[in-house]
Amino acid sequence: MNESVRERFQLSPLIRGTLVCVYLALVFPLPLMAPEDLQPLLWIAAPVGLALVLAMLSEQVSVDQSGIQVGHPDWCRWLLRRGWSLPWKDVKRLVPVGTSQGGTVYYIKTVGHGHRLLPQRLERFDRFLSIVQLQTGLDTASIGRLTPPWTYQLLFSLSLAMFVIEVAVAIALQQRWLVIPMGVPG
Repeated sequence: MNESVRERFQLSPLIRGTLVCVYLALVFPLPLMAPEDLQPLLWIAAPVGLALVLAMLSEQVSVDQSGIQVGHPDWCRWLLRRGWSLPWKDVKRLVPVGTSQGGTVYYIKTVGHGHRLLPQRLERFDRFLSIVQLQTGLDTASIGRLTPPWTYQLLFSLSLAMFVIEVAVAIALQQRWLVIPMGVPG
């Protein structure tokens, strides 16, 4: 790799968008359904929660000629201190480990740094793997994404449908097109 080249990889937009949509679908209706005295608190808490979700989903992987670094951008690093860096020369091998869902994660076995989880949910994942292979000499041909894209596409579609239905019901209740009879539990 050219010494002046530094590439940055973020979480796949499909995964990030799906998880944000799930959050919105689950949290958006809460202030609308809560008792009036709790609504202001929930209208404050919902955006704070969204900011936390966005911070967690902002993890990025940087690679250059000297090594790999995993961490968060400056705007949220103070809150999420997880992260690690590893010189390429210390990478010894990739160890596959089966997950309880039937997938495979890979750990980077190192000299002096323990094991580090290889990021597998990145945008441009094939490019990332080619850099790892080029810098370490390890074969990455058998490494794939942790989860196939169709699972996130399905989850995104379901959460989007849930969100649209919730908005439609909220509008219908507000316009009194839909009325919940008194005495109904909840």
